[in-house]
Amino acid sequence: MNWLLYPIRDFLKWLFENTLEPLGNTPNTIFFFVFLSGGIYWMFVQNKLNKKAENDADQIK
Repeated sequence: MNWLLYPIRDFLKWLFENTLEPLGNTPNTIFFFVFLSGGIYWMFVQNKLNKKAENDADQIK
């Protein structure tokens, strides 16, 4: 089983050392702003849907 696990371990170690370490905190910043913009977008969509629901008298509440 080690014939399979050691190459996978070595590849993941190489991937981490050559991609994530040099990037530093940049991926965290990117994810933060993506989720922040998604949350702001969703708040505008939710506000629009709430106004639409208030004007629809046939809707179950």
